[in-house]
Amino acid sequence: MAENVHIHVNYPGGSKELDVPYGTTFLSLSHQFEAFFEMPIILARINGKLKELFKKIKRSGNIEFITLGDKIGHKVYNRTATFLLTKAARDVIGTDHLKKLIVQYSVGNGCYCELISDRKLDQELLDAIKKRMAELVSDDLPIVKKTVSLKTALKIFGDAGMEDKETLFRYRRASAVNIYKLEDCIDYNYGYMAPSTGILRWFDLYLYDDGFVLDLPGQETPTKLSVFKPSVKLFNVLKQSTKWGDMMEVSTIGDLNDVITKGGFNELILVQEALQEKKIAQIAEQIIKERGSRIVLIAGPSSSGKTTFSHRLSVQLRAHGMRPHPIQVDDYFVDREQTPRDENGDFNYECLGALDVDLFNEQITALLNGKEVELPEFNFISGRREFKGHTKKIGKNDILVIEGIHCLNDRLSYSLHKDSKFKIYISALTQLNIDEHNRIPTTDGRLIRRIVRDAAKRGNTAASTIARWDSVRRGEEENIFPYQESADTMFNSALIYELPVLKQYAEPLLFNITDQMKEYDEAKRLLKFFDYCLGVSSENVPQNSILREFIGRSCFKV
Repeated sequence: MAENVHIHVNYPGGSKELDVPYGTTFLSLSHQFEAFFEMPIILARINGKLKELFKKIKRSGNIEFITLGDKIGHKVYNRTATFLLTKAARDVIGTDHLKKLIVQYSVGNGCYCELISDRKLDQELLDAIKKRMAELVSDDLPIVKKTVSLKTALKIFGDAGMEDKETLFRYRRASAVNIYKLEDCIDYNYGYMAPSTGILRWFDLYLYDDGFVLDLPGQETPTKLSVFKPSVKLFNVLKQSTKWGDMMEVSTIGDLNDVITKGGFNELILVQEALQEKKIAQIAEQIIKERGSRIVLIAGPSSSGKTTFSHRLSVQLRAHGMRPHPIQVDDYFVDREQTPRDENGDFNYECLGALDVDLFNEQITALLNGKEVELPEFNFISGRREFKGHTKKIGKNDILVIEGIHCLNDRLSYSLHKDSKFKIYISALTQLNIDEHNRIPTTDGRLIRRIVRDAAKRGNTAASTIARWDSVRRGEEENIFPYQESADTMFNSALIYELPVLKQYAEPLLFNITDQMKEYDEAKRLLKFFDYCLGVSSENVPQNSILREFIGRSCFKV
């Protein structure tokens, strides 16, 4: 065995070649270079492969360090902070009295959590948990990773009363499981972890609704907490969706796998679709009550299912005696060469400048005035706006149903009177968790939808979709999320059954991303995620389902 390992370390402003003792940890090596980085180092990459800092260097290669300012590093911080919270809650409440700590969904930069315990959640208890978290950070305790057999993992989680994890691992194909230990607290976490508690210096806890919020820094300011400003309307939609999941007894992927294996998946599809149709009908009734609204504007982030939702809403409006006319704002894209570019020089399809706003206002105004208009149709393959004789003329009592990411922004519809607009915010707000401590980010659900749709309808590879995703997300932060609370109502398009269906479409696309490509880490993470859930055929998904917008065979033109 070689005494030294030759490595090449890249850091901001330079690089350095070193010979280090075999078995040196990435953590000890990082101390030599931390002064070159603006943000704390939390992860490493050697020869393109991610490594946790407590791992040992056993081969020569090129090493890069990942900080809290990197997307992956930010996720590691948030994930480890949840582990810290779990440990602190157990210490304060006691394992005999703490039945469950559930990490539910995002609220601002943090996440909403619920405690099920013998002790009442109040400010005194929350302050005690926060104090204990601070003590654990001050002690800079090591987080130890250990690989155990699947049988051992099942016993550990069963003895600890972690039923969600026990159910999850009953469907695991691998014979071994990586678990993490912080003193006496053992947990399983979906993804890489920080080496110790000392790095977790930025957090806060707030009582909120029936639980509390673990507030964390955003990726743009990873060492600073922002002012906590919850989106009340969005939170209520998430809470309602969680109740739907509880009603159907499907809160985690393990629960979903149980439904599949016990033959109840088709019924689950029917119930979930019925719940969504009921909500769409309620929105239609709300619009009818707003008789002054001749324009319904539907906005939401990428892959929310806006187009299918607009068609289904139109069906409900028609059932109430109205004559709706769906219009897609995407058809008003300027030709590709005229599209603005972002700071990296790439086309910025998410900004308002990517649309011919003047033509949109001109045509919508003309329609409302009873004139006949030839509507454009954007060709995503050629990148051109085309006119194919698709004309439209509406009656005095007809209603326009318009969907697009900017629809909540009044600058898109500047020529239309405010009282004539009824605004709807739609997003795929995943209510399903991996287990009680590992949630599924809503962005992951939408990214998977987009990978499948882009491959089928736009000829894009999974790698190209992933490569553009950060730009898409920045566009959403700038152009959609600031306006979401201005909506008259909100709709959650996530389907509790969709991941097992999407699996068969997404996995082959993700496997095409090799370890030589920069999108490999993200592809690997998503593939690992799919390992948790069983796959199911799409044959019983209704043709009017929002999911059909992504997997094909929709009865609507989407």
